[in-house]
Amino acid sequence: QVQLVESGGDLVQAGGSLRLSCTASRSTSNVNTIGWYRQNPGKEREWVAHIARSGVTREADSVKGRFSISRDNAKNTVYLQMNSLKPEDTAVYYCRAWVGASDYWGKGTQVTVSS
Repeated sequence: QVQLVESGGDLVQAGGSLRLSCTASRSTSNVNTIGWYRQNPGKEREWVAHIARSGVTREADSVKGRFSISRDNAKNTVYLQMNSLKPEDTAVYYCRAWVGASDYWGKGTQVTVSS
């Protein structure tokens, strides 16, 4: 079992930056991959980025060049640095962790970007 807690969501103006954190209840060095997703009401949850245990990262085309994902295993935390935010980035952001054959979700943090 892994509990995930997201934080860092806020209201920000377009062009601004935020850093989201996803803190796990166990060492992230034992977690295969941790990803960030986002969702708006009435829409499907959308993959944003993920980072493997090896440190390899991938980002969705919609955020590439603006968002970056990183992990600090000493703090059991994965970060999503979001720059040049746009109103369409508004969503609840969730982190997801894969451990073996299981995956776990946090409860999300709200990001609102005003135009």
